[in-house]
Amino acid sequence: MMESVGGEGEEVVRNKQVILKDYVSGIPKETDFEIKTGEARLKVEEGSGGVIVKNLYLSVDPYMRLRMRKPQPNPSYFSPFPPGSVMMGNGVGRVVDSGHPNYKKGDLVRGITGWEEYSVITAPESLHKIQTTDIPPSFYLGILGTPGLTAYVGLHEICSPKEGEYVFISAASGAVGHIIGQLAKLKGCYVVGSAGSDEKVDLLKSKCGFDEAFNYNKEQDLDAALKRYFPQGIDIYFENVGGKMLDAVLLNMRLHGRIAVCGMISQYNMDKPEGVKNLMLLVYKRLRMEGFMVSAYYDLYPKFLDEAISYIREGKIVYVEDTVEGLESCPGALAGLFEGRNVGKQVVRVGQD
Repeated sequence: MMESVGGEGEEVVRNKQVILKDYVSGIPKETDFEIKTGEARLKVEEGSGGVIVKNLYLSVDPYMRLRMRKPQPNPSYFSPFPPGSVMMGNGVGRVVDSGHPNYKKGDLVRGITGWEEYSVITAPESLHKIQTTDIPPSFYLGILGTPGLTAYVGLHEICSPKEGEYVFISAASGAVGHIIGQLAKLKGCYVVGSAGSDEKVDLLKSKCGFDEAFNYNKEQDLDAALKRYFPQGIDIYFENVGGKMLDAVLLNMRLHGRIAVCGMISQYNMDKPEGVKNLMLLVYKRLRMEGFMVSAYYDLYPKFLDEAISYIREGKIVYVEDTVEGLESCPGALAGLFEGRNVGKQVVRVGQD
């Protein structure tokens, strides 16, 4: 609900925000954040180029943990959030006012916003107008957003799957993983995923169409588990976890296999990352292992979007979304990513359209 706090003629409302208190050590906790209420002015100067957005949905993503640590000696792609600042991430919102010619009041947009009720966007080139509005807007944070494009790029551009190949996906019930598996099935591949609970395993097999899935928490020997599910070896591995899982996968890759490295969530909360012992198998098995940043492939987004919308409308892909209500839920939702609480894409519904 919009509550005015300004005087007569002033467009000023209360603006609830999620603030990062300080740099984080270990797994993020709800107490690492605080909820503050500031003010937002809902008018911009004509021609200023700024855009004011009322946030409707906010994305909660594992990479955000990398931005909550102190500056590192070897800087990563992700710059740290300054302590005391509003958390930032992908969001979907409605334009309240615009000083930019490409956006007008009422436009539905996606892009980088604050974890707050209203965001002033001073660099509107980071925004994108949503043209197809018969699909739920939150989908543009998941299957029609960065996670979907990540799955598409990693599978098609990095791994080039062929019909009949064997595909393994770690963290397969997450925002990216459950989409990759379905895309691989559409290419005629045999697909197995790992997840952290029996509930997630059942979802992968019954709802997402995976051929098999297993609960890695019940496997004392990951190498043996992979040999059970891939007696002939793995052609394609989509890497979301790292550490012990990557070591076990390397033992089970086939000759000329491909590994797309999207993330390594098992390492994000470690001060000293785990070593990987079996990298020499990249040589012996002539494997190709390639990390990628989806931002380098944004030129493919229009093609991907057309395909993904068709898959959704035709029922060829099932999208799994985990939605929590209210801005106050953001800290708990982020912490939950690293405790395995979410199923599918984690989003927070902030406000009513």
